[in-house]
Amino acid sequence: MPETFRFFAAGASAGRALVLEEPLSFWGGLDPNTGVVINKHHPQHGLSVTNRMLFMPHGSGSSSSSSVILEAIRLKTHPAGIVLREPDEIIALGAIVGRQLYGISIPVVVVGAGDYDSVTDGDLVEVSASGLHVRGS
Repeated sequence: MPETFRFFAAGASAGRALVLEEPLSFWGGLDPNTGVVINKHHPQHGLSVTNRMLFMPHGSGSSSSSSVILEAIRLKTHPAGIVLREPDEIIALGAIVGRQLYGISIPVVVVGAGDYDSVTDGDLVEVSASGLHVRGS
């Protein structure tokens, strides 16, 4: 089990890690129609979050981010899960409502800095009730 592991939105999922260099504001930063990062100033501009285990230190921006996450869930362009170093209730809200409305669970978890920093882009990551498991690339 990781040093710190806490669900903010329950679920189990696996996917290749997409480790963001900076936080992403989903509102204006992600196109829910395509799942692509559209903020031209973001280091991962142009990359898709679809089916990826999205790692970012914390959320950023508007409370409208939850609606963008919800729309991505509806359109099935959402990440497989979201792993944070700091809690973000706005991100969790989008995932929780998505589970209620569409029956799709996207785990949103908070892990400690050591576990977060041990993951590299492309690692296969699984989130389940037993914790965060990294299998490498």
